[in-house]
Amino acid sequence: MKMIKAIVRPEAADEVADHLAEEGFYSMTKISAFGRGKQKGITVGTIHYDELPKTLIMTVVEDDDVDKVIGLVKEKAFTGNFGDGKIFVTHVEKAFTIRTDSTGL
Repeated sequence: MKMIKAIVRPEAADEVADHLAEEGFYSMTKISAFGRGKQKGITVGTIHYDELPKTLIMTVVEDDDVDKVIGLVKEKAFTGNFGDGKIFVTHVEKAFTIRTDSTGL
């Protein structure tokens, strides 16, 4: 299993989430966040914005689905401008459902 954490623009988050659900990836967590990338924020006129609003979408999928999920996120989050986001993939050793105490997804 792999955990995919996608940091995307807030205005793209619902479209990414809906697209994932349409393709059968329903389980996810969305978290509102603030942050900055390599550009260290943005400057508009005389105002510098050090941290920008972002949405963190987290999901855990089987190893075989990682590339598909990454492609789906990229498809809906891409604008071609700075701040489109970042995707991180990490290994998930175990997963437990609290209600049923079952393991796995």
